Amino acid sequence: MSARVFATPAALLDAVGESFGPTEWVAIEQDRIDLFAEATDDHQWIHVDPERARDGPFGGTIAHGYLTMSLVNRFLPNLVEVRGVAMGINIGTDNLRFLNPVRSGSRIRGLGELVKAEEAKGGVQAVVRVTVEIEGEAKPACVVDTISRFYPET
Repeated sequence: MSARVFATPAALLDAVGESFGPTEWVAIEQDRIDLFAEATDDHQWIHVDPERARDGPFGGTIAHGYLTMSLVNRFLPNLVEVRGVAMGINIGTDNLRFLNPVRSGSRIRGLGELVKAEEAKGGVQAVVRVTVEIEGEAKPACVVDTISRFYPET
């Protein structure tokens, strides 16, 4: 599915409540988990020791919650594209919840919803709630409200 395209930042103001996606599936393999462990120095056995994790609470290794959340940055441009911008910046996140572990070998994808948009300091600030689904699971991996600000071209 293609991203929902907005011609200008101001177009976001009239789209609150719209849903976007889903994105394409992304495989979460052990090598990606290991690379994230290296980058963050988080080498907890539930993430990086498949042998030990096999007998652990999840029956195998799981992705770091923050690895799952970081992939929201991959999903966002596939959910929403704002054109006519001089600059777009990440402001932060709200309401991050990890609801279900992502097991090594799983696939995840993103769904989006524009929950808020308002004028802010010469631009438009948008809150897109991203739900990260796990293929074959009823409960999502995580839900996070992303906050972005888009400044129009002048």
